[in-house]
Amino acid sequence: MDRLQFEVPVRIMPAPGLPVEEIYSVEQALDFLQDWPKRRQGKVYEAAFNACFGATVDVASTEEACRAFAAFCRVSGLLARDAMFPGKRGSRAGTYREARA
Repeated sequence: MDRLQFEVPVRIMPAPGLPVEEIYSVEQALDFLQDWPKRRQGKVYEAAFNACFGATVDVASTEEACRAFAAFCRVSGLLARDAMFPGKRGSRAGTYREARA
C-alpha cells in the first residue's frame, strides 16, 4: 500500500446535489485543498494543508494528514454524513468512528 494512502477514504459532498466523492490519499487531499478559494482559507485550512504537505516530506504521518483533512471537511460542511474517520489515539487507536453532522 502506498504510504500516502488513507486507511479509510474521507467522504465529502462538495456541493448540495452533487454525488459524494472519496478522497483516498494525501495527494488527492492536497489537490482538493489547493483548489479551495483563498477567501475561505483559515486556520483549519492551514492546519490541513500543512499536515498533508508535511506527510509528503515525512514531517507528518499519513494518519495525521487524514485527521486534519477530515477536520477541515467537517468544519467546512463538506464531510458526508456517512463518513468514517480515524478516532483519536489512545484506547480506541486504530478504530474508526462515524462522523456526526
